[in-house]
Amino acid sequence: MNRKGILVVVSGFSGVGKGTLMRSLTERYGYYALSISATTRAPREGEEDGREYFFKTKEEFEQLIEEDRLIEYACYCGNYYGTPRDYVEDQMEQGRDVILEIELQGALKIKEKYPEALLVFVMPPDAQTLASRLRGRGTETEEVIRARLARAVEESAGVEKYDYMIINDDLEESVEEVHRLIDSQHNKISRNLDFVEQIRDEIKTFAKGE
Repeated sequence: MNRKGILVVVSGFSGVGKGTLMRSLTERYGYYALSISATTRAPREGEEDGREYFFKTKEEFEQLIEEDRLIEYACYCGNYYGTPRDYVEDQMEQGRDVILEIELQGALKIKEKYPEALLVFVMPPDAQTLASRLRGRGTETEEVIRARLARAVEESAGVEKYDYMIINDDLEESVEEVHRLIDSQHNKISRNLDFVEQIRDEIKTFAKGE
């Protein structure tokens, strides 16, 4: 039975640690493909083009939109973010599970185009931890941090549209929990209809004594 690649969308409030969680997951289980998003935001210290993000100018990003080379895109805190189409579809055709780390707007667009996509929302153990993690980065002004917390309030209204949540308190436990969720999706009947039909036909043959 051929293993079909699954599209996994992971979202969470800014500062919740979803990036660290996804990197740890892909390092531990090498068969996951972590999709790299395109963005117009400036690189943070230590980030490289083509590794964390494909860093684009506003004009370059809008050209990608015009050429329909993104499966989703959205504007978040004044910057564009989007998912390149070719990479995602190529990896899934090869049977690899593709993980997209994107925000809520993009996640819902993905669900419209790919109804079988698995949507996971990463939660902090509490609000104080979220605020502390944002300030602990040391990369953003207090004004930006407040904007991200305000955005988190808005995003919290859409969490019910996701399939599962992961409370990212203990990194090791969270990695294993996400892995189990993704792995279990491969056994859904809706993803294995060809195999079900094959077994059904084989049983019919045996039942007839052929």
